[in-house]
Amino acid sequence: MTTDSGRRGELVGALRRLRAAGAPRGDAPARAAEEHCELCRTTVPASHRHLLHLVERRIVCVCAPCWSMRSGDPEFRPVGARTAWLEDMTVPDDVWARFAIPIGLAFFMRSTQSDAVVALYPSPAGATECELDLGAWAELVALNPQLAEMEPDSEGLIVNRLREPHAYVIAPIDRCYALVGTVKAAWQGISGGPELEAAVDAFFDDLRPGISV
Repeated sequence: MTTDSGRRGELVGALRRLRAAGAPRGDAPARAAEEHCELCRTTVPASHRHLLHLVERRIVCVCAPCWSMRSGDPEFRPVGARTAWLEDMTVPDDVWARFAIPIGLAFFMRSTQSDAVVALYPSPAGATECELDLGAWAELVALNPQLAEMEPDSEGLIVNRLREPHAYVIAPIDRCYALVGTVKAAWQGISGGPELEAAVDAFFDDLRPGISV
């Protein structure tokens, strides 16, 4: 059985290797700044809406009028609205191993641009895409049919296998990318710092309460 210290070592060790490959430190404290719509530059509140830029696979902060006008554009997709915890999800260790994701923290999304399911995991530099064994994904969906109901582009499956019990949740795609931002913002120094694990745990705690399916 993997211990808490072992899971911490897995996360820190994997992210340390990513940093050694040239990822920026990003350990300077973020400065509070007024937020703006990225399409029209008007000021937006902290609780503003988001769109996904399909080609760049990037979350775009938008005001309410731009969200209404641009949601139907070919290059944008509104983020999802539900948070569904998959309490009974079955993920055999051999199936997970075939995804070849270096840490037990990632999210999966179905991209209409690439017409495939892609996996991304957080690193100090941001979201890192991992080539996916599509046979393994098909096997995972066969074991968990609710995954076939994920909305393309707008929802993602977030996986946390760093703690027991493992956590699996379908969430809006902006929340998936928020996990990446959480890791990037919490990273300090060479090893990640003592706040990294706490920040990841807090992120998942903030996703609740959701709807278990």
